[in-house]
Amino acid sequence: MKGKTNAVRMLDAAGLLYDMYAYDPADGKIDGVSVAEKIGKNEDSVFKTLVTMSADKQIYVFVIPVAAELDLKKAAKAAGQKKLDMLPVKDIQKYTGYIRGGCSPIGMKKEYPTFLDPRTISQETLIVSAGKIGRQIELKTADLITITHAVTEHEIIKG
Repeated sequence: MKGKTNAVRMLDAAGLLYDMYAYDPADGKIDGVSVAEKIGKNEDSVFKTLVTMSADKQIYVFVIPVAAELDLKKAAKAAGQKKLDMLPVKDIQKYTGYIRGGCSPIGMKKEYPTFLDPRTISQETLIVSAGKIGRQIELKTADLITITHAVTEHEIIKG
């Protein structure tokens, strides 16, 4: 891959194994469900990275299946906050170093508290953004938890 992303650099530096997938974003379909389709993977194995902010300006990251919806009340409880709001798209790069559609939970500008729903951690591998639109990384779930220090005890998705 030309021009390694921070996520790829971090995985390489940690000696963690991963598979890289590329897809063509030219049609503008960069939502998670479309990406899963483009790389030929079940949408349950492809995850999106959602970034939230609390009233006291703390950032929290949630990694959930692309077809799932983040439950902001459950997410706030997991983060120990009264309320969380989605980070405005215009602020994503400022806080993470990534852009919408290419936001990886790995290799952000700072290490933010990261959460994975416990119902998803039984999967052997997960696919997340590689940090660039058009690129995805598949890695062991345990490795994602390790490299992001993800908390996995709290249900954070609706349903």
